[in-house]
Amino acid sequence: MAVQQRATVEDVARLAGVSSKTVSRVFGNRDLVAPATVERVLDAAKRLRFRPNSLARTLRRGGGTDTIGFVMGELGNPFYYGIASGIEQEASRNGNALVVATTGDTPDGEERVVDALLAQRVGALLLVPVAADQSYLEGERHLGTPVIAIDRPARNLVADAIVLANRSGVFDATSRLLARGHRRVGYVCNPAAVKAQAERVQGYREAMAAYGIGGTSRWERLVDDPRAAPERIVADLLSSADPPTALITGNNRMTIGALRAMRGLGEDAPALIGFDDFDTADVLGVSVISHDPVELGRRAARLAIERIGDPLGFTQRIELPTRFIGRGSGERPPPKA
Repeated sequence: MAVQQRATVEDVARLAGVSSKTVSRVFGNRDLVAPATVERVLDAAKRLRFRPNSLARTLRRGGGTDTIGFVMGELGNPFYYGIASGIEQEASRNGNALVVATTGDTPDGEERVVDALLAQRVGALLLVPVAADQSYLEGERHLGTPVIAIDRPARNLVADAIVLANRSGVFDATSRLLARGHRRVGYVCNPAAVKAQAERVQGYREAMAAYGIGGTSRWERLVDDPRAAPERIVADLLSSADPPTALITGNNRMTIGALRAMRGLGEDAPALIGFDDFDTADVLGVSVISHDPVELGRRAARLAIERIGDPLGFTQRIELPTRFIGRGSGERPPPKA
C-alpha cells in the first residue's frame, strides 16, 4: 500500500474556495477571518486530514523530520521513566531527536496530546495507549507516520506493539503462591481496562483454575478509576469477609498501596508479589514480577527508526520476558489453621 501524500495549505484553500493566506490566518489568528469562512476552512481541513505544521521550515528543507515523539502516562511513574530513558538512549545513538508528552494516564487526554505532538510533524509516534480506541490514528499512519504501541497493543488500529509477557508472568507468580499452600489468592489492579491488565488477570485466573479454584471474583479488585487510591482498594479487599492470604498487585503503584494498607498487620499480613520492580523494593523485601522497561523503550525506538524508512511494512508484536525475583514477601506461607 502506497503512502498517501499529506494535504497542504494549498489543497485546503482549493477545497474551501479561499486563498492560501486565508487558510494560514484561520490556523494562526482566526479573529481576522469571518466566522463562515473559518467554518468552511476547518471543514475542508478535516475532510483532507490536514494538520497545521509548526515545523514548516524543517519540512521545506527536507519534507519531514527524524524526530521521534513519545506519549506516555503519568510523569512520576518510574515504569514510564524507564521506557523514556531507553527510547532516549536509542534515539540519541542514531541521531534522532526525542519529544515527550504525557497523558497523565487519563483516556480523555490521549487524543488531544497526540494531536499536539503530531502537529510537530514527528517522524514516528511511540504511544502507551490509555484510551479505549486508537482508530483516530489510522489516517496518520496512511500518511506515512509509523505508530508503535508500547506496553499494550493499540485498539482498532493496525500498529506495531512492544509488550511484556503479562499472562505468563502472573501465571507463574500465582502458581508459586499456590505451591506454597495458599488457596485464597487475591489480585488487585488499577486501571483494569487496559489490555496489559486483562492479560495479567487472565494469567491469575488460569493459575487458580489449574489448582481447581473457582469463584475468584471475591478476591479480585479490578478498578478502573485513576482517582481511586491504591491503599484504599487493597484495604477494602483485606477487610472483606473472606480475605486473601496472598496478594498479587498489577503494577508498582498498587504494590506501594498494598504496602501502606498492610502496615501494622505484622505476621497477619498476606504474602505479596507485585508486577513491576521499583527502586526500594529490595530494601522493603518485596517479591516482584520483574522486567526491563529501559529495554522496552530501546526496542520500541529501534523499531520506530526502522519504520521511518518503511512505515507500511508488516506489523510486529514483540513480547519481552518477565522474571520472578523473590525477596521474602512472596515466600510467606499461609497462616496455620
